[in-house]
Amino acid sequence: MSDVYGKKICLTGATGFLGSHLLPFLEQAGAEITCIARKSSNVEHIPHKIAYADLASGKGLREALKGQDILIHMAALLFGYGYQDYLAGNATAARQIGLAARDLEKVVHVSSLAAAGPCATLPGVGETDIPGPVSAYGWSKLMSESILGNFFGERLVVLRPPIIYGSGDRGLLPVFRGVKRGIAAVPGWSFPVSVIHADDAARAILCCADEKARGIYHVRDGAPLEIADFYRAMGKALGRDKLTIVNVPLPIMGLSAVISGFAGQIGKFFGSKPPNWNPDKYREARAGGWVANDKKIVKEIGFKPQISLADGMEEAVGGYRNQDLL
Repeated sequence: MSDVYGKKICLTGATGFLGSHLLPFLEQAGAEITCIARKSSNVEHIPHKIAYADLASGKGLREALKGQDILIHMAALLFGYGYQDYLAGNATAARQIGLAARDLEKVVHVSSLAAAGPCATLPGVGETDIPGPVSAYGWSKLMSESILGNFFGERLVVLRPPIIYGSGDRGLLPVFRGVKRGIAAVPGWSFPVSVIHADDAARAILCCADEKARGIYHVRDGAPLEIADFYRAMGKALGRDKLTIVNVPLPIMGLSAVISGFAGQIGKFFGSKPPNWNPDKYREARAGGWVANDKKIVKEIGFKPQISLADGMEEAVGGYRNQDLL
């Protein structure tokens, strides 16, 4: 995987979904771990050194990164109210990191396939293809890559995972709940996607921390599948052998995204979080396919996914049930 034994590794986003899956792998590898967190974050479950810093303002960031060997930057804004939210949440954080930590040995930036843009055919979108984001989120991740690249040059390694699923994820939780009730909605017609379980995504991150890793890497758990089959795998893990897949016309999906986004704007004044479904996510859903080409990460640093879709879904459902979310 990666020889990070004894390395001082600092993480952003350690308190989040992907961070909860990555930390055990770093512990097993013998890394010396520091987790950057906001003072408002719940860190009671993290048995590692905590360094408090603000990625938006940069306050405390220089001190947190002092003496570190590797930074794994996972913190990101996944759901926002508009372009400015995504830029402030993602691109601004990248700039603050660059200003605070120019002496790092390596930076591993967990970006997103959204930065590369959609692709519906094999072998999938590759690292050297011209990026074509279709959402504000995708553009903010691509901009973050560019900003960090300007600061760190060849010391930057970028990982662009596709759909990540697993225990602790709140983004797909509404879909799991819908499937539990026996129904799933597909924008237009079913389209191909690449996916990866959070544990395999964590393994890929660890691979990117290896000294052999260079540049940008796309990753997936194997051959792409139809989004409808992804939902059916959820249903099987939930004990739902019969699942109704509803092909919702794009205009209706778009209208629902606008309504949800508008409701979110109103909720903003009452302290509510941005909704998971909004016009920005609709732009990604209507793209018609998100297939990644993973040949580079397999060839250069030997990444191999270890979790099947069926096993991954079982783990995800088990995690949700342990938290009384399903």
